[in-house]
Amino acid sequence: MIKSDAFERLRDLAKTRILVLDGAMGTEIQLLRLDEAAYRGARFADWPRDVKGNNDLLSLTQPDAIRKIHVDYLKAGADIIETNTFSSTTIAQADYGMEELAYELNFESAKLAREACDLVTAEDPSRPRFVAGALGPTNRTASISPDVNNPGYRAVSFDDLRISYAEAARGLIVGGADILLVETIFDTLNAKAALFAIDEVFEETGKILPVMISGTITDLSGRTLSGQTPEAFWNSVRHTNPLTIGLNCALGAKEMRAHVDELGRVADTLVCAYPNAGLPNEFGEYDESPEHMAGLIEEFASAGLVNMVGGCCGTTPAHIRAIAEAVADKKPREIPVIETHMRLSGLEPFVITRETNFVNVGERTNVTGSARFRKLIKEGDYGTALDVARQQVENGAQIIDINMDEGLLDSEEAMVTFLNLVAAEPDIARVPVMIDSSKWTVIEAGLKCIQGKGVVNSISMKEGEEEFIKHARLVRRYGAAVVVMAFDEKGQADTFERKTEICARSYKILTEKVGFPPEDIIFDPNIFAVATGIEEHNNYGVDFIEATGWIRENLPHAHVSGGVSNLSFSFRGNEAVREAMHSVFLYHAIQRGMDMGIVNAGQLAVYHDLDTELRELCEDVVLNRRDDATDRMLEASERWKGEGGKKREADLTWRTWGVAKRLEHALVHGIDDYVVEDTEEARQAFDRPLHVIEGPLMDGMNVVGDLFGSGQMFLPQVVKSARVMKKAVAYLMPFME
Repeated sequence: MIKSDAFERLRDLAKTRILVLDGAMGTEIQLLRLDEAAYRGARFADWPRDVKGNNDLLSLTQPDAIRKIHVDYLKAGADIIETNTFSSTTIAQADYGMEELAYELNFESAKLAREACDLVTAEDPSRPRFVAGALGPTNRTASISPDVNNPGYRAVSFDDLRISYAEAARGLIVGGADILLVETIFDTLNAKAALFAIDEVFEETGKILPVMISGTITDLSGRTLSGQTPEAFWNSVRHTNPLTIGLNCALGAKEMRAHVDELGRVADTLVCAYPNAGLPNEFGEYDESPEHMAGLIEEFASAGLVNMVGGCCGTTPAHIRAIAEAVADKKPREIPVIETHMRLSGLEPFVITRETNFVNVGERTNVTGSARFRKLIKEGDYGTALDVARQQVENGAQIIDINMDEGLLDSEEAMVTFLNLVAAEPDIARVPVMIDSSKWTVIEAGLKCIQGKGVVNSISMKEGEEEFIKHARLVRRYGAAVVVMAFDEKGQADTFERKTEICARSYKILTEKVGFPPEDIIFDPNIFAVATGIEEHNNYGVDFIEATGWIRENLPHAHVSGGVSNLSFSFRGNEAVREAMHSVFLYHAIQRGMDMGIVNAGQLAVYHDLDTELRELCEDVVLNRRDDATDRMLEASERWKGEGGKKREADLTWRTWGVAKRLEHALVHGIDDYVVEDTEEARQAFDRPLHVIEGPLMDGMNVVGDLFGSGQMFLPQVVKSARVMKKAVAYLMPFME
């Protein structure tokens, strides 16, 4: 494919000065005071619907007026002008019955802007001017239901948007745009559909243009209309390697500043801001003067926040002239060097670093692993199924794994229905989603529902390299990370040698042929059941743990995950033994570099607190330390079965300890039943309530921190500890006041 030279030219210009975008097309059109007849022109004189207000139509009926607006902005100091195509998609034009005009509107609007740029550039060839083909958000949202009584309903689909945006992009490219600008994004899923379409069009035409992306924060909550924070928004779209990321519209410069700052701290690309001329007054008009707005944006520049500035609603050529003069001598923002980490998002960002310890992927929203969840989905009880997801998040799951692979289900429909409902639940949707299926059609249906950056689970070379590459490219285009199973044409890897061989081959293909970021690759080297009575299975745990270490040492930035419950399949029905096996396995696997796993976030035993005998038996099995490990575990396991498995939880001997040790025990084990009475006893023993917090409570949390840091506790347990701490502090607060 041919890469446009505009990207490098703009990047080079942005190193020397802050670039200037134009102002509001709509504001200038309103000043023309055009009536219905002027909007219609001769061509649409008999159109069956009113068209006044369809500003994009003026590119066809009043081209001279649109061209003049472009020229006015260029002469005011704009380096880049936007085409008059904010609503030139088939979806937005449906309001006027003009869907068939979408391509023509984009083509002709791009031509007008191109003519204006060429005219002004000819007057001063030393200063090149550029056309940004504007792709507005449409008047529909893919992440939010327009029906308050049906949160799972959508008025538009990802594919509707993708097809509509692709047609618009083709017109802009052929018409002469230098850049494509996806702007005023209030729903990131709409933007992802636009970006997907743009990438398809680039592949189809063989020509690549730089892409600018601009979201909008709709109110003082600091989130988009669909609920994402600025950093989460960036994580969702950064896979496209845009020329700029930024914000426009909705807010004035003063209110926008903090959000631009947040984007600038995490984005390793140019940052663009083009706010409104203040907030609208009671008549919907904008009162901020050019001088006042320029002063606010000058501060953006002085603080090193921006590489490109301009204006949105209410801004005129006078505003752009004042802004251009204000930033003319200011240094552009320096693009930060951002560390290589996996950056996921739901409504909020989730960054996985070497210090993350271990990422808990909640497994209970999986019809193949949870009988209760499967029953709820089969019965259509999605409300209660959402509660399962909510409990996983509340118990410390940082990602939720969703799987609908069940023979009697329409898996695609169930996946779409559930994900659409999840999107309406902020307490669930704040975390990223792992779309889990053995069917590609189900995975793709799920990817079309999530606005954040999620994870695909999984792809493999089971069907050969060609299919593997095809799926990997699509995952990349959708903007997701991916789980790669250690599975090739010969079958699943069951030994250290096979696991490492397949993972190394997959890594090479993904990074060298597909261009997949290595930090977005998660290998699953297959956790198989141990202690099955079959001798060949005895080393499965060791093989996984050793393969994990090899992957982390030899495949830079890649991650390792696995379905932990598979390990203990032989002990179904004996939850105490299963939990102990999982805890032991994770303790050793994490030491070698396993940094995420699919687990029941609410059921993890604390390694530090396992019964000594049980822990030794589990380690013998998991680490294959004795030939008779399975027999010994089978013989002893009955003692922990049923109620026996809960003996430790019901043991209240710790209640006889001193108050400081009781508080420590309660914090480590997340037991809040007695924390109020123990906190009161401690309060009576100390001079001040603050000393209880700084003393025994903090001492207990330090123990929690040490256990977490050494891999003996996991995040769900730490979350429970934090709740106990919160309850104790809440009890003490009135006494402190």
